[in-house]
Amino acid sequence: MDISSKTEQRISYVLLVLPAVVFYFAVMAFPTVFSIILSLTNYNGGKIFGNPDIHIVGLGSYLKTIKDEYFYLALKNNMEIVAISVFGQIPLGFTLAYILSRGLVRGTDFFQTMIYLPNVISTVVIGILFQSFFLNANSVYMEIVHLFNPAAEFTLNENPMLPVLIVILWMYTGTYLIIFLANLQKIDVSIIEATKIDGANEMQTLRYIILPALSGVLVTSAILAISGSLKSFDLIYVMTQGGPARRTSVLSLYMYEKAFRGAPNYPLANAISTIMVIISFILIIITRAVEKRFGGKE
Repeated sequence: MDISSKTEQRISYVLLVLPAVVFYFAVMAFPTVFSIILSLTNYNGGKIFGNPDIHIVGLGSYLKTIKDEYFYLALKNNMEIVAISVFGQIPLGFTLAYILSRGLVRGTDFFQTMIYLPNVISTVVIGILFQSFFLNANSVYMEIVHLFNPAAEFTLNENPMLPVLIVILWMYTGTYLIIFLANLQKIDVSIIEATKIDGANEMQTLRYIILPALSGVLVTSAILAISGSLKSFDLIYVMTQGGPARRTSVLSLYMYEKAFRGAPNYPLANAISTIMVIISFILIIITRAVEKRFGGKE
């Protein structure tokens, strides 16, 4: 290959990669760096809100955040969503995918469609639907409760996050069903049949063949579940708006309130978003460490 051909090849690589690089810096890198810088300033909306000058004030917004009791309440709720996603949606999605892929039930296509159906329905529609089902005194849920206990009164004081967690579990299990179903179909059927001939039962095949082969997929699913859980906003906003008394608030909703409700506090809102990113990275690193310690190889 002569010099001119190498030059043309390099120019081709640059032209192919450049749009993606520009898009990444415009949409991801620059907003992230800008958000971190803004969290270190005193900017609260400019002249219209009586704050014409912008100064670097350090970590004051971060200190204010970690001293706020509502931050820890929102963080606790987010961790509950992470838990129901990682330890609820993923195991349930895998179990359903395994049952369908192994042909242990009839009507595979029907069940696959019904389980995945919530993913094609608007989150706003689902939020309004389940708000009517769970979250008022005349809801379907309370009518069912009254059948067994006519004296029961409507209350969300005991565990207001429970209806939200149930809906989240129902909504996104289908996503992991499809992910696991697609990857289970990649496993060579002859390997599974060979284990059966050697006398392995269903549980042994699952433990020693299928799970090690899907360890990478499990980690990827866990990362998707963690990142998605920390971004939870639309469903909770439609269903509860963080109520009652902020007991169903999450970090993204807490950040939204600081930025857009009442007098804006953009540094505090950006500090919360930065903390969310840090928490996400920590959880992903822990997931990777667990996979390296206990996982197999695809």
